[in-house]
Amino acid sequence: MEQHGPSIRAQAVELMRQGVPNRTVAERFDVPRGTVGWWRSEDRRARGETYERPTDCPRCTGREFDKVAYAYLLGLYLGDGHIVSKRKQHHLSVFCNATQIGLISAAEDAMRRVMPSPSVRQRHKPGCIEVKSYTKHWTCLFPQHGPGKKHERRIALEPWQQEIIEAHPWEFIRGLVHSDGCRITNWTTRTVAGERKRYEYPRYFFTNVSEDIRRLYTDTLDRLGVEWTHCTRNGNPYNISIARRASVALMDAHVGPKY
Repeated sequence: MEQHGPSIRAQAVELMRQGVPNRTVAERFDVPRGTVGWWRSEDRRARGETYERPTDCPRCTGREFDKVAYAYLLGLYLGDGHIVSKRKQHHLSVFCNATQIGLISAAEDAMRRVMPSPSVRQRHKPGCIEVKSYTKHWTCLFPQHGPGKKHERRIALEPWQQEIIEAHPWEFIRGLVHSDGCRITNWTTRTVAGERKRYEYPRYFFTNVSEDIRRLYTDTLDRLGVEWTHCTRNGNPYNISIARRASVALMDAHVGPKY
């Protein structure tokens, strides 16, 4: 076909060398985008050029980024997130309860605010939504990534991460609670003037098997003046409880229940 002739291909390659996107070249010459992509790949190979996908990774480019969103996303990652980093597959995933559409939206928004270029998608699974962002550079922003489960290896923040958490502690706490925490209503009964009465009170729980992650949570609570206690269940000290009225009020003002 005429539009696939050597002349058209040469013009297309010249435009691509000038930085014109594949989509624009394909539309200009009425050529399938797959064909244009193959021309670009063959041209690079002929010139011995190694392709590096463009990135807006803050750690690699030095650009400023949304640190408030990052503090929240770090909390989500340490709780219910993980990174897949293989030769041909790289993505950050955060798992959310399928009924908590506000949390799903907040997770997706945080990913886009921290690193706008990578694509972000939702994958539906039984009972949950996996929010995924595709780029190998998430390992630059989350150096806690490594082989095995988080509770089986040491989790410590880099100095630059610690600075962000100290500047935006409530966002970090909110991310942790939104991933591995909850706000519930407890109740008890008391006898008052001979009458048995029921009393209800709100309470926050955070549950994580990693002692390092629990310590990051409680150390941040200490700096914020939030009182907390260990709550051992079935012999496992994995639960952190916040029940005192003033501390619950602080958490309600800055965190709130998942939605």
